Amino acid sequence: MRYHIGDLDHQKLRELYTGMLKPRMIEEKMLILLRQGKISKWFSGIGQEAISVGVTQALKEDEYILPMHRNLGVFTSRNIPLHRLFAQWQGKQSGFTQGRDRSFHFGTQEYKIVGMISHLGPQLGVADGIALADLLGRKKRVTAVFTGEGATSEGDFHEALNIASVWNLPVLFCIENNGYGLSTPTNEQYNCEHLADRAKGYGMESRIIDGNNILEVYTKVDELCKAMRKRPRPILLEFKTFRMRGHEEASGTKYVPEKLMSKWGKKDPIANYEAFLLEENIITSEEIDKLKEDISEEINENLKKAFDESQVSFDEIKELGQVYQKVNYQHIESKEKTENIRFVDAISQGLEQSMYRHNELIIMGQDIADYGGVFKITEGFTSKFGKSRVRNTPICESAIVSTAMGLSINGMKAVVEMQFADFVSSGFNPIVNYLAKVHYRWNEKADVVIRMPCGGGVGAGPFHSQTNEAWFTKTPGLKVVYPAFPADAKGLLNTAINDPNPVLFFEHKGLYRSIYGDVPKDYYTLPFGKANLLRTGRDITVVSYGAAIHWALEVLEKHPNIEADLVDLRTLQPLDIDTVYASVKKTGKLIILQEDTLFGGIASDISAMVMEECFQFLDAPIKRVGSLETPVPFAKTLEENYLPKQRFESTLLDLYAY
Repeated sequence: MRYHIGDLDHQKLRELYTGMLKPRMIEEKMLILLRQGKISKWFSGIGQEAISVGVTQALKEDEYILPMHRNLGVFTSRNIPLHRLFAQWQGKQSGFTQGRDRSFHFGTQEYKIVGMISHLGPQLGVADGIALADLLGRKKRVTAVFTGEGATSEGDFHEALNIASVWNLPVLFCIENNGYGLSTPTNEQYNCEHLADRAKGYGMESRIIDGNNILEVYTKVDELCKAMRKRPRPILLEFKTFRMRGHEEASGTKYVPEKLMSKWGKKDPIANYEAFLLEENIITSEEIDKLKEDISEEINENLKKAFDESQVSFDEIKELGQVYQKVNYQHIESKEKTENIRFVDAISQGLEQSMYRHNELIIMGQDIADYGGVFKITEGFTSKFGKSRVRNTPICESAIVSTAMGLSINGMKAVVEMQFADFVSSGFNPIVNYLAKVHYRWNEKADVVIRMPCGGGVGAGPFHSQTNEAWFTKTPGLKVVYPAFPADAKGLLNTAINDPNPVLFFEHKGLYRSIYGDVPKDYYTLPFGKANLLRTGRDITVVSYGAAIHWALEVLEKHPNIEADLVDLRTLQPLDIDTVYASVKKTGKLIILQEDTLFGGIASDISAMVMEECFQFLDAPIKRVGSLETPVPFAKTLEENYLPKQRFESTLLDLYAY
């Protein structure tokens, strides 16, 4: 192995050696502890230390880095206290996730590290968002994100690189090509000679770097980072290296040919670099022994501190309280007169006023800039806020959601428009596995609103008509809002944008231009978790939300003899179940109407909760009404019978007569 010192001084050469030695010695200790059953799992980076250490030392301390399993050198190079790392791996309280997640699945704003999730791909998009925030803030910084060669087959890899290239984001995409994805060799994962060659397809630069040569890693990455700070753009790096141990220790390495293992064993980044330093008289054997002694002492002291810490205790209230970031809403009352406007205008007005109120707010979506979006909600926004804040995106829902998460991590707010709520399935993973879990895992906010134009009744067929709120009400960590009236839509949207938690904001497109209402002209907010009682009566409680509220109103107006409490939920998570309870205790009868198909929907949960809490007050069986258990059909006659409006009327009359 050839080393080129260049203009590096002896101090830096020694720092790089120490930087690699420390994670290696920690790993060797962890492997012992694993065999002793004192830690649960270990993903070894032995043989890959030069990449983690070289990249991290080339970055500035205020530049974010997004590592993976085998990047212990990132954490040690950022000088994270070892006892906190050890506590993290043991699930202790002083760990970064306080026992809620394991290994390197954590982040820390203090050290500008954002850890991975097991789904791998989304963190590439998160890096895009972090870099975008730096670019918009005119901060000359680089974001580095790691991935393995296996994860380059995921769609998120393609999406993230494409976004970074189109937007000229200063992201260093680091592929650690270590030969195997668990047991699958590279020749079964991709059919190109070098992964770096893929950069050409994205119109971006790339480099191939010897990942076992610490001087080559550090000097080349340092050179590239300096260039990227001056002229922001993404660069794809492929580090050629090898995984000397199993994917995780239980996997072993029996599937690796002995000849291949021997070949790479001779390329050990630490042994070779150590021999070079000794040969060049940059370090002595005595100094190495002393260094190892000091590191060993540091490891043992911090291990004792972590072992001496008691196990995490379970506190149900504390656990439930960690799912969402606490918000002390300071709600803003309207002071101006109202105007009678459409539902779509109320949404647009809320967005516009929020953009003026929050300079750090970015709107992203397909065709939302000059075109104004398919529903024209952001029409004219670019002339007021510019294309840097109202951003057309490529068609890549997953990476855009992840980018929104990155913006939030780096101090900004994001509103993402799904062109249709149906398309959210392409971005489902980062919503339910990243945004929803990030606060519970490591206390990080996800200041993201995802706007969801949804619903049937407009002849749009199976792929443009779903109302899929139940996908998200099931997921702890997400808030779900579903207004039925223009004034509610504007006030709740403003609240959603103020909320540091992720919000799915459902907007029934059938209401956009058909429903008018008196809406305050100025900026105001409305509370989450507060239902609206639209009508009062003593016969029946009717609970609904979204477009179905209007169907319920029509039916009740058709039958004035039925005196009903009509409850508009407005938000589904948090859910104002207390208002439902109070009404049921008064009327003794409950019917729940939803546009979604019936099985597994919000109506089922409300029914179950009322049965548990109000059984003694019920005078009749609870009734649920929803759409047929089919996809949404296109033809008018089919869709009319798919939707539950007519079934609601007959069921209501039956319940009234019970």
